[in-house]
Amino acid sequence: MTNNNIKIVVSKDYRDTKSKEEHISDYIESLVAIEEAMEPYKEQKRDLKKDYIEKQWLTKEDISLSVRALRLLKDDIDIPALMDMYIALRGKHSPPEEEDE
Repeated sequence: MTNNNIKIVVSKDYRDTKSKEEHISDYIESLVAIEEAMEPYKEQKRDLKKDYIEKQWLTKEDISLSVRALRLLKDDIDIPALMDMYIALRGKHSPPEEEDE
């Protein structure tokens, strides 16, 4: 007895049908779309910084340091270890101090 109800399903992975160049093109198109979508937020971020500086609520340095501190917190950085590394590198890699004339 033959079973004629059996169906054969062929699955094709369509990722394999594109060349590397096509994948690169797709990636770039998606990246451009994302960056374009992000631009209003970047502009808003620039305006926020400018506003705080113009109103003299914060200096550029205040903003820079606060953003760095936030990133350290988000990345769960070990501050004592970071300070040890900073001190170790400071002697060898810090810019030379300017001499008063």
